Amino acid sequence: MSEIKQPEFTPRRGLRNPHAQTLAGNFLQRKNALPPAEERIFAVHPEEGAQVLCHCHWQPADKKREALTVIIVHGLEGSSESKYVIGTGNKAWAKGMNVVRMNMRNCGGTEQLSPTLYHSGMSDDVGGVARTLIEQDGLKRIALVGFSMGGNLVMKLAGEWGRKSAAPKELVAVAGVSPAMDLAPSADALHELQNRMYEWKFLRGLRRRFRRKAELFPDRYNAAHVQSSRTIREFDHEITARYSGFTSADDYYTRASSSRVVEFITVPTLVIHSTDDPFIRMLPETRTKLMSNPHVTYIETNHGGHCAFIGEANGNDGRWAEQTVVEFFEKFAQR
Repeated sequence: MSEIKQPEFTPRRGLRNPHAQTLAGNFLQRKNALPPAEERIFAVHPEEGAQVLCHCHWQPADKKREALTVIIVHGLEGSSESKYVIGTGNKAWAKGMNVVRMNMRNCGGTEQLSPTLYHSGMSDDVGGVARTLIEQDGLKRIALVGFSMGGNLVMKLAGEWGRKSAAPKELVAVAGVSPAMDLAPSADALHELQNRMYEWKFLRGLRRRFRRKAELFPDRYNAAHVQSSRTIREFDHEITARYSGFTSADDYYTRASSSRVVEFITVPTLVIHSTDDPFIRMLPETRTKLMSNPHVTYIETNHGGHCAFIGEANGNDGRWAEQTVVEFFEKFAQR
């Protein structure tokens, strides 16, 4: 049984409040020293016509195949340009790793690449990118890290691959930061009064994206269906479930939550969760599953907000979770 590591994170002065942490994580300026990216489109579900855009940063050609390749997956309504994606990518690159910044379907201005919507259960898309890189580029080591919704996706994929004994041998490590592993209580938490600003932000983006999809694929989507959605749960019931093969929001949340499969994870995995996260709720039974899996290192902190974890900048940028993930991956970079 794995143990909960004692909190090692101390918030930066003035950012002890979880909302202050969360907002600072979104708005504080970041330096980006990544080299120009190779923009690459991956066919993740050819039968659906689904494609995703990734921004790839490769180490020199003589090191590319042997270097650890870190695939970074963003959260709900994020993209390959999300600040935590850029921050983690910079830290991984500085350690000699390849970096692949993945956009989920429709994200990062790619609505035209797929006729389908995206949602929190599309773990196969992450797996499709990983397998393509292994098969086409001959990469020897792959690590996956996801934030929030992306955390749920990579944890779900690791659990599904573990249950089927289907993980490629090249997958050496997985990490989730503030992973949305229990979707139903987290969606409901977004509707709490203190979290309405986050819910409105997500809803504005989701509604705008759905209208764009209806413009691009008018025979497939009816823009009028989005009008009644006033909460994330209502959007997931009226739009996500209707157009993605679920019977209801609850059916979607149940089937898409990684908490159903984390006990099957068989690769070294790091999970970072803050108990003061404004809206990500981790159920006790999920916590128990993580603690009971010997392949999982579970770090639970008292502060950190959502995907923020901004500490004092003592010789670095103070992004503690990003640094912790890259240090975890370093252990497997040369195996």
